[in-house]
Amino acid sequence: MRLTEVVKALMFANVAIFFVVSFNLIPFLPNLRNYFVLLPIGNGFEFYQVLTHMFMHGSINHLLFNMLTLFFIGPLVEQSLGANRFLFLYVSAGIASAALHLFLTNNAAVGASGAIYGILVAFATMYPNMKMMVFPIPFEIKAKYLIGAYVVYDLYSGLFVNGSGIAHFAHLGGAIAGFIIIYSWGLAKLH
Repeated sequence: MRLTEVVKALMFANVAIFFVVSFNLIPFLPNLRNYFVLLPIGNGFEFYQVLTHMFMHGSINHLLFNMLTLFFIGPLVEQSLGANRFLFLYVSAGIASAALHLFLTNNAAVGASGAIYGILVAFATMYPNMKMMVFPIPFEIKAKYLIGAYVVYDLYSGLFVNGSGIAHFAHLGGAIAGFIIIYSWGLAKLH
């Protein structure tokens, strides 16, 4: 599947911001990272962080996982929705992930994971029976089961696993937004 325009732009923005901030490529802005971290309310939170946090990542592995997921899943979702709706879904899922994370935790967060979860759940909601393969699992799994397992894992981990450094509730916020948006647009295939 060809790389679509919004997916391409989002990937470029995420990779560029990661490297510019991580390697301090704008020397006259030494605290640039502070603009891209979602800080807890009452502990440095600024409203713009609800948007900017989804363009910074904590590590190269975090960036790589999110961008690979966007690369493989994003184009089909963008082609199904159109560029404007896809961008709306991505940004809305990212904002919802920030909102749930801020409401339920008191930790800083970075990354596009919440927005990516919105795209994943949108994909699973529109194409529930599409078969997917994930390394190292040697067989195909329907999207609704594979992505559903990710969501259940994040719910369990958010409730019962402390100190993992993963913003599980941010993932769930994005997932909820992805489902609500696709369902409200009448594109859900719940079978």
